[in-house]
Amino acid sequence: MRAYVLKHYGGPEGAQLMDVPAPVPGPRDILVNVRAAGLNPVDFKFRQGKLRAILRPKLPFVLGNELAGEVVAVGRDVKRFRIGDRVFARVAKERAGAFAEQACVDEDDAAPMPHHLDFAAAAAVPLAGLTALQALRDELDVKAGQKVFISGGAGGVGTFAIQIAKWLGADVTTTASKRGEALVRSLGCDEVIDYTAADISSLGRRFDAGFDLVGGKTLAQMFGIMKSGTTVVSVAAVPEPQTAIKDLGGRRGLSAIFWLISCGLRSRARRAGVRYRFLFMHPSGRDLAQLAELVDGGRLKVVVDRTYPLANISEALAYVEDGHAKGKVVVTMG
Repeated sequence: MRAYVLKHYGGPEGAQLMDVPAPVPGPRDILVNVRAAGLNPVDFKFRQGKLRAILRPKLPFVLGNELAGEVVAVGRDVKRFRIGDRVFARVAKERAGAFAEQACVDEDDAAPMPHHLDFAAAAAVPLAGLTALQALRDELDVKAGQKVFISGGAGGVGTFAIQIAKWLGADVTTTASKRGEALVRSLGCDEVIDYTAADISSLGRRFDAGFDLVGGKTLAQMFGIMKSGTTVVSVAAVPEPQTAIKDLGGRRGLSAIFWLISCGLRSRARRAGVRYRFLFMHPSGRDLAQLAELVDGGRLKVVVDRTYPLANISEALAYVEDGHAKGKVVVTMG
């Protein structure tokens, strides 16, 4: 089968399309004919080697973290799926493999596709949708009537985060360029800050929760606009100790490393009276089922910026790396 394979860490030349053996499902796996796969910043960061402290699989390694397709085989212990089912999934971090014509997925990491989506739109949901849901619902505990600040609302995670925060009953403010303003308003955002022209520091301490999708200067400014005692969750800055303990299996050695690299950022948050948390989302078929319910109920719109054929995946990944996508980028498999 054709797959996009990482042969060595570094630039785009480190990964290429090639023929590899088809995967063989284990007892709890479903084998999926991949019809589409979503692209995310984690894909090029992994290729660059920036995640080697966390994940170090044996190379060569098939890349790709989310997919949609049809079940063509099931392991002997699989209970929830049958051959012919249309599914979508965020595959396990250490497994990946979505950028291929077939992939194995643990049944607990998959869910039936939303009825009203095609494969390309369904493949755009898992990683970004789960990230937004787990950050807002679980880490920030967003409640009706609260004011939530989301940076970078026009991106892949941001488009889901705005809608999920509104579903939870929050008042939502986000940053976007003039080009992205119409999009985020169409998703229900209450206030839009043009990050090219305005400084969010002037907004005052009026937010009950912050979700950072940008990092850098924007994150530093977010600490100053949160109410005292609140939390900012980031997926764009540096991990902190709880990332290793809560999200990465209790790896205490890694927790010590994260303590060191996040010391300055946590100190800055603490001086502002705010808690800082970095989130690595986790695969969850149960949470995907919740997202599918929101999609089918008309509460969650999937925004796909561009689709590419698998043959042009290098071009697609370069577009994601460029950082200007509005919504998600997807590759389709023939």
